[in-house]
Amino acid sequence: MADPSSYRPRPGEIPDSPGVYRFRDEHRRVIYVGKAKSLRQRLANYFQDLAGLHPRTRSMVTTAASVEWTVVSTEVEALQLEYSWIKEYDPRFNVKYRDDKSYPYLAVTMNEEFPRVQVMRGHKKKGVRYFGPYAHAWAIRDTVDLMLRVFPVRTCSAGVFKNAARTGRPCLLGYIGKCSAPCVERISPEDHRELAEEFCDFMAGRTGTYLRRLERRMAEAAEEMEYERAARLRDDIGALKKAMEKNAVVLADATDADLIAVAEDELEAAVQIFHVRGGRVRGQRGWVTDKVEEITTGALVEHALQQLYGEETGDAVPREVLVPALPDPVEPVQEWLTGRRGANVSLRVPQRGDKKALMETVQRNAQQALVLHKTKRASDLTTRSRALEEISDALGLDSAPLRIECYDISHLQGDDVVASMVVFEDGLARKSEYRRFQIKGFAGQDDVRSMHEVITRRFRRYLAEKERTGEWTDGEEPGAEPGAQADPEAVSAGLAEPPASTLTEDDGRPKRFAYPPQLVVVDGGAPQVAAAQRALDELGIDDIAVCGLAKRLEEVWLPGDDDPVVLPRTSEGLYLLQRIRDEAHRFAITYQRTKRAKRFRSSPLDDVPGLGETRKQALIKHFGSLKRLRSATIDQICDVPGIGRKTAETIVAALAQAVPGGPAVNTATGEIMDDTEEPGQQTGSPGEPVSTGAPDERRGQER
Repeated sequence: MADPSSYRPRPGEIPDSPGVYRFRDEHRRVIYVGKAKSLRQRLANYFQDLAGLHPRTRSMVTTAASVEWTVVSTEVEALQLEYSWIKEYDPRFNVKYRDDKSYPYLAVTMNEEFPRVQVMRGHKKKGVRYFGPYAHAWAIRDTVDLMLRVFPVRTCSAGVFKNAARTGRPCLLGYIGKCSAPCVERISPEDHRELAEEFCDFMAGRTGTYLRRLERRMAEAAEEMEYERAARLRDDIGALKKAMEKNAVVLADATDADLIAVAEDELEAAVQIFHVRGGRVRGQRGWVTDKVEEITTGALVEHALQQLYGEETGDAVPREVLVPALPDPVEPVQEWLTGRRGANVSLRVPQRGDKKALMETVQRNAQQALVLHKTKRASDLTTRSRALEEISDALGLDSAPLRIECYDISHLQGDDVVASMVVFEDGLARKSEYRRFQIKGFAGQDDVRSMHEVITRRFRRYLAEKERTGEWTDGEEPGAEPGAQADPEAVSAGLAEPPASTLTEDDGRPKRFAYPPQLVVVDGGAPQVAAAQRALDELGIDDIAVCGLAKRLEEVWLPGDDDPVVLPRTSEGLYLLQRIRDEAHRFAITYQRTKRAKRFRSSPLDDVPGLGETRKQALIKHFGSLKRLRSATIDQICDVPGIGRKTAETIVAALAQAVPGGPAVNTATGEIMDDTEEPGQQTGSPGEPVSTGAPDERRGQER
């Protein structure tokens, strides 16, 4: 591990001008490329105290052994040079979009004497018209198969074409009418080129005029009683309409635009692009990347734009590019795109209308792509095994933790404090083992004390089950045949099943809290870990490992250690711990919100014996609010149909004992609700906060 101060440039050496910089390791390999408006200010950020750097940035600067830079004239030149160097050096710490395959295009080779329709990948060639990209080559072939009925353009290779010309016999497509057979001179080069141009016009979105012309010719053929020709034209129109249905209109005014959406978490990001040409979605593509460096959504968008348009020119760069967040600064990127296109390019975030609705669709696709990627990654047995081994090595465990339990505390500003317990076995969620807790030992907000209570309650139950079943008696398991008990070490490691009598009730159902974990993970840092370890020590349990995962920096904390364990950025073990922690957070938040919503819907009328839902609604409807009902007399309450005097007296007594709360507040807007209504009268949950941020952004308000 290198010390950044050993290669830090001397003061005054770094110019205060735009440029591109490269970090190299001890073997002179480029490990990171970046650009800056001011090289001096940007590079100074890398040579501050290591404790203040993001873990990923800290890993990069301690891996590097030198830094060098190149001064350029403008930020646009810096953007271009950065892209070139990233493509050339493939630095390990830069954002890398996986699945960087070449997507297929529908291409028409207008640079040949007899233009050919085909599927093409890779670099674009001069004189070739491209349509797409498409997600799959078979989607292109389906479209072409429909179009060849109307536009019988050549699709054969050069070898097949020459062989047919030599023998004087066309291929099968020539015989069935899906090729005009220029190889045997059934059509002149000029007419075949015109046919190819009509094909390109139709694919470019100019469909209305051509369809109307076909419909007019079909009507004329019918009037002249040429019914066979009219039927062929009818079938041609049907084929073209079917091809058009594959690309429905999504934007009016024949808009040409690319829409880019990003779905991300702390470790990975998925990018999805929809290509809209002539108002229709012509293609879709996407990538997944590891977030190796500390990066914002705008920076992810900038990298996506570089990869998408770095090799493109002219019409391949659309007039409009819609993104979820703008790069900072946006002007150099927009100027660079304009230079690639040769005309003005609008780079913006859609705010309303059809474009915003379509962007939401692209965003959903990006979310699904990220979920699918994570699902494939989590479902791979080899990957899960490697993750468990990495956790075992990092934490110094004797064996892989085949059962992991994770705990999280959730509350809203100290109210409705709850906790969750989620279970992962062999790297997969075991939802039937999930448990949830209400904090009962104290009131208020204290995550450390709450964690101690939850761990104590969970493992006190575990010890009670062991004692009840006699599992501690002479080291033998009750109900086991002499000499046939399972090896305790194998059981604790998860390599052998505990005896059925200790893990199941009499009816065969699994006992609650009967299985001990090999690893307890808590959501938090050193204080939460210390509280969990203290709870286990007080119960006399010394064979269960404890660690904590701090969300901000993804550091793993162990009991009694002053410094955290930092797992490698690409570690499958870190990915598994993060997934377990996030699942515990989700489960706790869900329970806390359910509990809070139930409290908001509660009413003093709930405590009145014999008062059902129908009569409660009748009371509220009659008086308008609980406040007016509380001020009503017994005789006034008796006026409500179905309410007798004895019930009215009980209602008055119940409302007198209930302490009226303060005014209801909508915490999403800060609005104070009408004081003639109380929270108990809302049919929904007016006090439930609405948040669009990530869970970590709500911490301190709701967690």
